Amino acid sequence: MRRYALPVFLAGALLLTACSKNSNDGTLPVPAGGSDTSSSNTPSTEPTQPTSAPTQPATTVAKPTTAPSGQIIIKAGNFASNPAVQGLVTSYPLYFQALVSKDDTVLKKKFPSFFYSDVSEGIFDAQRNGWIMKPPGSVVIVGAKRTADGTVAVQTCRSQTTQYWDPKAKKWTVVTPNGSPEVIEMIQTGIGWLPYRLATTTGVKCTGVHYPA
Repeated sequence: MRRYALPVFLAGALLLTACSKNSNDGTLPVPAGGSDTSSSNTPSTEPTQPTSAPTQPATTVAKPTTAPSGQIIIKAGNFASNPAVQGLVTSYPLYFQALVSKDDTVLKKKFPSFFYSDVSEGIFDAQRNGWIMKPPGSVVIVGAKRTADGTVAVQTCRSQTTQYWDPKAKKWTVVTPNGSPEVIEMIQTGIGWLPYRLATTTGVKCTGVHYPA
């Protein structure tokens, strides 16, 4: 009886090891299934980054590669060397993409909350009323001033085509033959200058501005 006790014990241990190995293999697909759920809340451009690197969506603001090229043309002119203006030129394509697509998801993920709340209301109005915006649009930067809050107010003029069109009324929602002023306060962060909030356009005049598109 003692001669067969050890082989029987080893056979049982091997059997348990094989079972436990199969059970571990069966759990491997679970994380992949879970990633499908998390990616459903984000555009299909970067489905795995929110889980692998939580800070990555914020850093992509400096490289807005998800915005289609040619949608918006920005003319910085004499203000091209200003770091805050450079930040606006880099991030504006994503902002314009949100206006054209009437989807504020990218703003909510990649821009400060103040700017998101300022812009999202206009996007919701466009959704509700069926307004449309067709690229290309153009923006000319006409000024950059530092504020008492430590931000830089970048003064811009947006071309008439950079407005919503109301197909029901057959007119522009903002009638601006010379373009419309828009002032965006830029704030310096650890990843560069980002749009912080919309500011008053008092004193900004767009008469005589030549738009590239």
